[in-house]
Amino acid sequence: MSSVVASPIAPSRLPGFLLALAVAAVAFALGRAVPLIGGAVFGIVLGILVRHFAPPAARFQPGIRFASKQVLQWSIIALGFGLSLTQVAHIGLESLSVTLATVAVAGLSAWLLGRMLHVHDKLQVLIGIGTAICGGSAIAAVVPIIKPDEHDTAFAISTIFLFNLVAVLLFPLLGHLLGLTDLGFGLWAGTAINDTSSVVAAGYSFSHAAGDYATIVKLTRATLIIPISLGIALIVAWRQKRSGASDFSLAKIFPWFILWFLVASGIRTAGLVPEVALPVIHFVAECLIVVALTAIGLSADLRRMASTGPRPILLGLGVWAAVALTSLLVQHLIGRW
Repeated sequence: MSSVVASPIAPSRLPGFLLALAVAAVAFALGRAVPLIGGAVFGIVLGILVRHFAPPAARFQPGIRFASKQVLQWSIIALGFGLSLTQVAHIGLESLSVTLATVAVAGLSAWLLGRMLHVHDKLQVLIGIGTAICGGSAIAAVVPIIKPDEHDTAFAISTIFLFNLVAVLLFPLLGHLLGLTDLGFGLWAGTAINDTSSVVAAGYSFSHAAGDYATIVKLTRATLIIPISLGIALIVAWRQKRSGASDFSLAKIFPWFILWFLVASGIRTAGLVPEVALPVIHFVAECLIVVALTAIGLSADLRRMASTGPRPILLGLGVWAAVALTSLLVQHLIGRW
Protein backbone atom coordinates (compact mmCIF):
# COMPACT_ATOMS: atom_id res chain seq x y z
CA MET A 1 0.00 0.00 0.00
CA SER A 2 2.89 2.33 0.64
CA SER A 3 3.58 2.60 -3.08
CA VAL A 4 0.33 4.51 -3.50
CA VAL A 5 0.89 6.92 -0.63
CA ALA A 6 4.62 7.49 -0.93
CA SER A 7 5.59 7.60 -4.60
CA PRO A 8 8.18 10.38 -4.86
CA ILE A 9 8.75 12.10 -8.16
CA ALA A 10 12.30 10.89 -8.76
CA PRO A 11 14.58 12.85 -11.11
CA SER A 12 14.09 10.24 -13.83
CA ARG A 13 10.34 10.84 -13.66
CA LEU A 14 10.45 14.63 -13.89
CA PRO A 15 10.65 15.09 -17.70
CA GLY A 16 7.64 12.90 -18.41
CA PHE A 17 5.67 14.19 -15.45
CA LEU A 18 6.27 17.81 -16.46
CA LEU A 19 5.23 16.99 -20.04
CA ALA A 20 1.99 15.44 -18.77
CA LEU A 21 1.47 18.45 -16.51
CA ALA A 22 1.98 20.93 -19.37
CA VAL A 23 -0.43 19.15 -21.72
CA ALA A 24 -2.90 18.69 -18.85
CA ALA A 25 -2.83 22.44 -18.15
CA VAL A 26 -3.98 23.11 -21.71
CA ALA A 27 -6.63 20.39 -21.40
CA PHE A 28 -7.85 21.82 -18.10
CA ALA A 29 -8.22 25.29 -19.65
CA LEU A 30 -10.10 23.83 -22.63
CA GLY A 31 -12.31 21.89 -20.25
CA ARG A 32 -13.20 25.10 -18.44
CA ALA A 33 -14.00 26.75 -21.77
CA VAL A 34 -16.06 23.78 -23.02
CA PRO A 35 -17.47 22.14 -19.86
CA LEU A 36 -19.71 19.80 -21.87
CA ILE A 37 -16.56 17.97 -22.99
CA GLY A 38 -14.49 18.57 -19.87
CA GLY A 39 -10.80 18.59 -19.09
CA ALA A 40 -10.58 14.81 -18.70
CA VAL A 41 -11.64 14.11 -22.29
CA PHE A 42 -9.46 16.92 -23.62
CA GLY A 43 -6.57 15.42 -21.66
CA ILE A 44 -6.91 12.01 -23.30
CA VAL A 45 -7.36 13.45 -26.79
CA LEU A 46 -4.47 15.92 -26.53
CA GLY A 47 -2.24 13.23 -25.07
CA ILE A 48 -2.99 10.88 -27.97
CA LEU A 49 -2.35 13.63 -30.52
CA VAL A 50 0.98 14.56 -28.94
CA ARG A 51 2.02 10.89 -28.84
CA HIS A 52 1.01 10.37 -32.48
CA PHE A 53 2.55 13.48 -34.04
CA ALA A 54 5.48 14.11 -31.68
CA PRO A 55 6.23 10.87 -29.80
CA PRO A 56 8.00 11.60 -26.47
CA ALA A 57 11.56 10.26 -26.23
CA ALA A 58 12.46 7.36 -23.94
CA ARG A 59 13.52 9.69 -21.12
CA PHE A 60 9.90 10.88 -20.81
CA GLN A 61 8.44 7.41 -20.30
CA PRO A 62 9.10 6.90 -16.54
CA GLY A 63 7.31 10.15 -15.71
CA ILE A 64 4.41 9.41 -18.06
CA ARG A 65 3.95 5.96 -16.48
CA PHE A 66 4.10 7.53 -13.03
CA ALA A 67 1.42 10.09 -13.90
CA SER A 68 -0.86 7.54 -15.57
CA LYS A 69 -0.78 5.16 -12.60
CA GLN A 70 0.10 6.80 -9.29
CA VAL A 71 -1.50 10.17 -10.01
CA LEU A 72 -4.74 8.47 -11.04
CA GLN A 73 -4.73 6.53 -7.76
CA TRP A 74 -4.13 9.74 -5.83
CA SER A 75 -7.09 11.34 -7.59
CA ILE A 76 -9.36 8.47 -6.52
CA ILE A 77 -8.10 8.75 -2.93
CA ALA A 78 -8.74 12.50 -2.99
CA LEU A 79 -12.31 11.84 -4.11
CA GLY A 80 -12.70 9.60 -1.06
CA PHE A 81 -12.37 12.59 1.27
CA GLY A 82 -15.62 13.94 -0.16
CA LEU A 83 -17.60 10.69 0.17
CA SER A 84 -18.75 9.09 3.42
CA LEU A 85 -18.46 5.35 4.07
CA THR A 86 -22.24 5.26 4.33
CA GLN A 87 -22.44 6.42 0.70
CA VAL A 88 -19.78 3.93 -0.39
CA ALA A 89 -21.50 0.95 1.28
CA HIS A 90 -24.95 1.98 0.06
CA ILE A 91 -23.89 2.52 -3.56
CA GLY A 92 -21.73 -0.62 -3.60
CA LEU A 93 -24.62 -2.83 -2.50
CA GLU A 94 -27.08 -0.94 -4.68
CA SER A 95 -25.00 -1.57 -7.80
CA LEU A 96 -24.08 -5.18 -7.01
CA SER A 97 -26.86 -6.81 -9.06
CA VAL A 98 -25.96 -4.81 -12.17
CA THR A 99 -22.24 -5.42 -11.63
CA LEU A 100 -22.62 -9.19 -11.28
CA ALA A 101 -24.87 -9.36 -14.36
CA THR A 102 -22.43 -7.41 -16.53
CA VAL A 103 -19.45 -9.48 -15.37
CA ALA A 104 -21.30 -12.73 -16.16
CA VAL A 105 -22.35 -11.48 -19.60
CA ALA A 106 -18.81 -10.31 -20.37
CA GLY A 107 -17.39 -13.76 -19.66
CA LEU A 108 -20.07 -15.60 -21.61
CA SER A 109 -20.00 -13.28 -24.63
CA ALA A 110 -16.18 -13.35 -24.77
CA TRP A 111 -16.27 -17.15 -24.90
CA LEU A 112 -19.07 -17.40 -27.49
CA LEU A 113 -17.85 -14.60 -29.77
CA GLY A 114 -14.25 -15.74 -29.38
CA ARG A 115 -15.16 -19.17 -30.71
CA MET A 116 -17.17 -17.68 -33.57
CA LEU A 117 -14.31 -15.34 -34.54
CA HIS A 118 -11.65 -18.03 -34.00
CA VAL A 119 -9.84 -15.98 -31.39
CA HIS A 120 -7.77 -18.32 -29.24
CA ASP A 121 -8.50 -19.00 -25.56
CA LYS A 122 -5.91 -16.77 -23.89
CA LEU A 123 -6.87 -13.71 -25.92
CA GLN A 124 -10.53 -14.43 -25.17
CA VAL A 125 -9.75 -14.42 -21.45
CA LEU A 126 -7.72 -11.22 -21.63
CA ILE A 127 -10.36 -9.27 -23.56
CA GLY A 128 -13.23 -10.77 -21.55
CA ILE A 129 -11.79 -10.00 -18.12
CA GLY A 130 -10.51 -6.61 -19.25
CA THR A 131 -14.02 -5.66 -20.34
CA ALA A 132 -15.69 -7.28 -17.34
CA ILE A 133 -13.60 -5.76 -14.54
CA CYS A 134 -11.21 -2.89 -15.05
CA GLY A 135 -9.38 -2.89 -18.34
CA GLY A 136 -5.61 -2.91 -18.25
CA SER A 137 -5.44 -3.55 -14.50
CA ALA A 138 -7.47 -6.75 -14.80
CA ILE A 139 -5.44 -7.85 -17.82
CA ALA A 140 -2.24 -7.27 -15.87
CA ALA A 141 -3.67 -9.31 -13.00
CA VAL A 142 -4.30 -12.44 -15.07
CA VAL A 143 -1.21 -12.29 -17.29
CA PRO A 144 1.02 -14.06 -14.69
CA ILE A 145 -1.68 -16.73 -14.30
CA ILE A 146 -2.44 -17.69 -17.91
CA LYS A 147 0.98 -16.60 -19.28
CA PRO A 148 0.03 -15.28 -22.74
CA ASP A 149 2.74 -14.05 -25.07
CA GLU A 150 3.45 -10.31 -25.27
CA HIS A 151 1.70 -10.04 -28.62
CA ASP A 152 -1.60 -11.24 -27.10
CA THR A 153 -1.25 -8.88 -24.17
CA ALA A 154 -0.63 -5.93 -26.51
CA PHE A 155 -3.63 -6.99 -28.62
CA ALA A 156 -5.89 -7.07 -25.59
CA ILE A 157 -4.73 -3.81 -24.04
CA SER A 158 -4.95 -1.96 -27.36
CA THR A 159 -8.44 -3.30 -28.00
CA ILE A 160 -9.64 -2.44 -24.50
CA PHE A 161 -8.18 1.05 -24.76
CA LEU A 162 -9.93 1.65 -28.08
CA PHE A 163 -13.34 1.04 -26.53
CA ASN A 164 -12.41 2.98 -23.40
CA LEU A 165 -11.81 5.98 -25.62
CA VAL A 166 -15.04 5.44 -27.56
CA ALA A 167 -16.96 5.13 -24.28
CA VAL A 168 -15.55 8.36 -22.86
CA LEU A 169 -16.63 10.25 -25.96
CA LEU A 170 -19.92 8.44 -26.64
CA PHE A 171 -21.47 7.53 -23.27
CA PRO A 172 -22.21 11.07 -21.99
CA LEU A 173 -23.98 11.91 -25.26
CA LEU A 174 -25.99 8.67 -25.20
CA GLY A 175 -26.78 9.17 -21.52
CA HIS A 176 -28.40 12.53 -22.26
CA LEU A 177 -30.24 11.14 -25.30
CA LEU A 178 -31.59 8.23 -23.20
CA GLY A 179 -32.69 10.59 -20.45
CA LEU A 180 -30.61 8.91 -17.76
CA THR A 181 -30.48 10.55 -14.36
CA ASP A 182 -27.15 11.38 -12.73
CA LEU A 183 -27.32 8.18 -10.68
CA GLY A 184 -28.55 6.12 -13.62
CA PHE A 185 -25.69 7.30 -15.79
CA GLY A 186 -23.21 6.77 -12.95
CA LEU A 187 -24.39 3.19 -12.59
CA TRP A 188 -24.21 2.63 -16.35
CA ALA A 189 -20.73 4.10 -16.67
CA GLY A 190 -19.47 2.33 -13.56
CA THR A 191 -20.65 -1.08 -14.76
CA ALA A 192 -20.29 -0.82 -18.55
CA ILE A 193 -16.99 1.04 -19.02
CA ASN A 194 -14.02 -1.10 -18.11
CA ASP A 195 -11.05 1.08 -17.16
CA THR A 196 -11.15 3.25 -14.03
CA SER A 197 -9.77 6.30 -15.81
CA SER A 198 -12.42 6.06 -18.53
CA VAL A 199 -15.20 5.63 -15.98
CA VAL A 200 -14.02 8.73 -14.15
CA ALA A 201 -13.73 10.73 -17.38
CA ALA A 202 -17.18 9.72 -18.68
CA GLY A 203 -18.86 10.13 -15.30
CA TYR A 204 -17.60 13.63 -14.63
CA SER A 205 -18.23 14.64 -18.24
CA PHE A 206 -21.92 13.88 -17.61
CA SER A 207 -22.14 15.60 -14.21
CA HIS A 208 -20.33 15.86 -10.90
CA ALA A 209 -22.92 13.67 -9.15
CA ALA A 210 -22.67 11.04 -11.90
CA GLY A 211 -18.88 11.07 -11.58
CA ASP A 212 -18.99 10.50 -7.82
CA TYR A 213 -21.49 7.66 -8.21
CA ALA A 214 -19.69 6.05 -11.15
CA THR A 215 -16.39 6.12 -9.24
CA ILE A 216 -17.80 4.21 -6.28
CA VAL A 217 -19.58 1.70 -8.53
CA LYS A 218 -16.34 1.17 -10.46
CA LEU A 219 -14.28 0.69 -7.30
CA THR A 220 -16.79 -1.88 -6.06
CA ARG A 221 -16.53 -3.65 -9.41
CA ALA A 222 -12.72 -3.56 -9.30
CA THR A 223 -12.66 -5.62 -6.11
CA LEU A 224 -13.94 -8.56 -8.18
CA ILE A 225 -10.39 -8.85 -9.55
CA ILE A 226 -9.60 -10.94 -6.48
CA PRO A 227 -12.19 -13.76 -6.69
CA ILE A 228 -12.05 -13.93 -10.48
CA SER A 229 -8.25 -14.08 -10.58
CA LEU A 230 -8.24 -16.74 -7.89
CA GLY A 231 -10.83 -18.71 -9.86
CA ILE A 232 -8.76 -18.51 -13.06
CA ALA A 233 -5.67 -19.60 -11.12
CA LEU A 234 -7.51 -22.64 -9.80
CA ILE A 235 -8.72 -23.55 -13.29
CA VAL A 236 -5.20 -23.23 -14.69
CA ALA A 237 -3.85 -25.36 -11.83
CA TRP A 238 -6.51 -28.01 -12.40
CA ARG A 239 -5.95 -28.11 -16.14
CA GLN A 240 -2.21 -28.45 -15.87
CA LYS A 241 -2.41 -30.86 -12.92
CA ARG A 242 0.20 -28.93 -11.03
CA SER A 243 0.52 -25.86 -8.82
CA GLY A 244 -0.49 -23.44 -11.53
CA ALA A 245 -0.82 -20.62 -8.98
CA SER A 246 2.67 -21.04 -7.51
CA ASP A 247 3.77 -17.59 -8.68
CA PHE A 248 0.37 -16.05 -8.05
CA SER A 249 0.60 -13.18 -5.57
CA LEU A 250 -2.55 -11.71 -4.11
CA ALA A 251 -0.60 -8.64 -3.00
CA LYS A 252 0.42 -7.89 -6.60
CA ILE A 253 -3.07 -7.92 -8.06
CA PHE A 254 -5.04 -6.33 -5.26
CA PRO A 255 -5.96 -2.69 -6.01
CA TRP A 256 -4.52 -1.26 -2.80
CA PHE A 257 -5.60 2.28 -3.58
CA ILE A 258 -9.18 1.13 -2.87
CA LEU A 259 -8.22 0.64 0.78
CA TRP A 260 -6.80 4.16 0.92
CA PHE A 261 -9.99 5.42 -0.72
CA LEU A 262 -11.91 3.77 2.13
CA VAL A 263 -9.56 5.32 4.69
CA ALA A 264 -10.21 8.75 3.16
CA SER A 265 -13.94 8.07 3.23
CA GLY A 266 -13.62 7.01 6.87
CA ILE A 267 -11.99 10.33 7.72
CA ARG A 268 -14.87 12.08 5.97
CA THR A 269 -17.43 9.90 7.81
CA ALA A 270 -15.83 10.77 11.15
CA GLY A 271 -16.47 14.45 10.44
CA LEU A 272 -12.79 15.34 10.25
CA VAL A 273 -13.15 17.04 6.85
CA PRO A 274 -14.80 20.47 7.18
CA GLU A 275 -17.47 21.36 4.65
CA VAL A 276 -15.52 24.43 3.57
CA ALA A 277 -12.65 22.21 2.44
CA LEU A 278 -14.76 20.04 0.12
CA PRO A 279 -14.67 22.36 -2.94
CA VAL A 280 -10.88 22.55 -2.64
CA ILE A 281 -10.60 18.76 -2.38
CA HIS A 282 -12.82 18.27 -5.43
CA PHE A 283 -10.75 20.80 -7.38
CA VAL A 284 -7.51 19.00 -6.48
CA ALA A 285 -9.05 15.65 -7.42
CA GLU A 286 -10.20 17.06 -10.76
CA CYS A 287 -6.72 18.42 -11.52
CA LEU A 288 -5.13 15.07 -10.66
CA ILE A 289 -7.62 13.25 -12.89
CA VAL A 290 -6.82 15.50 -15.87
CA VAL A 291 -3.07 14.96 -15.38
CA ALA A 292 -3.51 11.19 -15.13
CA LEU A 293 -5.73 10.91 -18.18
CA THR A 294 -3.39 13.12 -20.17
CA ALA A 295 -0.57 10.73 -19.31
CA ILE A 296 -2.69 7.78 -20.41
CA GLY A 297 -3.23 9.55 -23.74
CA LEU A 298 0.52 10.10 -24.02
CA SER A 299 0.94 6.32 -23.57
CA ALA A 300 -1.48 5.37 -26.35
CA ASP A 301 -0.02 4.20 -29.65
CA LEU A 302 -2.53 4.60 -32.47
CA ARG A 303 -0.29 2.69 -34.89
CA ARG A 304 -0.11 -0.33 -32.58
CA MET A 305 -3.88 -0.19 -32.07
CA ALA A 306 -4.38 -0.17 -35.84
CA SER A 307 -2.08 -3.17 -36.25
CA THR A 308 -4.06 -5.44 -33.92
CA GLY A 309 -6.19 -6.74 -36.77
CA PRO A 310 -9.98 -6.97 -37.02
CA ARG A 311 -10.85 -10.11 -35.03
CA PRO A 312 -9.75 -8.99 -31.55
CA ILE A 313 -11.36 -5.60 -32.18
CA LEU A 314 -14.62 -7.26 -33.24
CA LEU A 315 -14.46 -9.45 -30.14
CA GLY A 316 -13.88 -6.40 -27.95
CA LEU A 317 -16.74 -4.55 -29.64
CA GLY A 318 -19.14 -7.46 -29.17
CA VAL A 319 -18.29 -7.96 -25.49
CA TRP A 320 -18.38 -4.23 -24.79
CA ALA A 321 -21.78 -3.83 -26.48
CA ALA A 322 -23.17 -6.84 -24.61
CA VAL A 323 -22.03 -5.41 -21.28
CA ALA A 324 -23.38 -1.91 -22.02
CA LEU A 325 -26.79 -3.25 -23.08
CA THR A 326 -26.95 -5.64 -20.12
CA SER A 327 -26.29 -2.80 -17.70
CA LEU A 328 -29.17 -0.79 -19.14
CA LEU A 329 -31.45 -3.85 -19.26
CA VAL A 330 -30.85 -4.78 -15.63
CA GLN A 331 -31.38 -1.15 -14.59
CA HIS A 332 -34.71 -1.23 -16.45
CA LEU A 333 -35.74 -4.50 -14.85
CA ILE A 334 -35.04 -3.28 -11.33
CA GLY A 335 -36.78 0.02 -11.98
CA ARG A 336 -33.73 2.27 -12.11
CA TRP A 337 -34.35 3.42 -15.71
